[in-house]
Amino acid sequence: MTGTEHGSSPQAVTAAPRPVTRLIDELCRLPGIGPKTASRLAYYLLRSPAEQVLSLAESLRVVKERTVLCSVCFNIAERSPCSICGSAERDVTQVCVVEEPLDVLAVERTRLYHGLYHVLHGAISPVEGIGPEELKIRELVSRVQTGQVREVLLATNPNLEGEATAMYVARQLAPLGIRVTRLARGLPIGGDLEYADEVTLGQALEGRREF
Repeated sequence: MTGTEHGSSPQAVTAAPRPVTRLIDELCRLPGIGPKTASRLAYYLLRSPAEQVLSLAESLRVVKERTVLCSVCFNIAERSPCSICGSAERDVTQVCVVEEPLDVLAVERTRLYHGLYHVLHGAISPVEGIGPEELKIRELVSRVQTGQVREVLLATNPNLEGEATAMYVARQLAPLGIRVTRLARGLPIGGDLEYADEVTLGQALEGRREF
């Protein structure tokens, strides 16, 4: 006589196969991806053609193997120094300080800035345990001390963390006697630089002021 005949019901199988749950767990590690979105992405990949999934896997491998941090500005690049730092057409007397590599792309889209960059890789945030020592601030000060920099444009995001970071960087640069400017208030408070449209960001660049 079976277990069902004894009045017990078969155990429901609810767990996904282990390879799928592992993929969902890894997707959950990505910023902005919760468990539901991760599950949808995982099952989308399962339904996708094998060549599409393998192409994605290969691109992830290549991006880790063939990209580096520029030794000068700390932007993500294929070689160090990066194409911007190594360009003879850029103004070496200007350095635009941004939080993330995506912000470099945002500023470049305006086609109005022709200087160099310095990527901090974050912003000061005591809530998240991020202090000045976790950012590339010491490297910026050293770069200004030893280079030809005459102006540092602080282009951190117009939110609390970005403002705190800009103020801290400005204090570190004050003894060096260089011009320190900040993006104009054309940018919305609380927004991220990477989402700003070209016109708004361009106006902010042109209207920068002394910090």
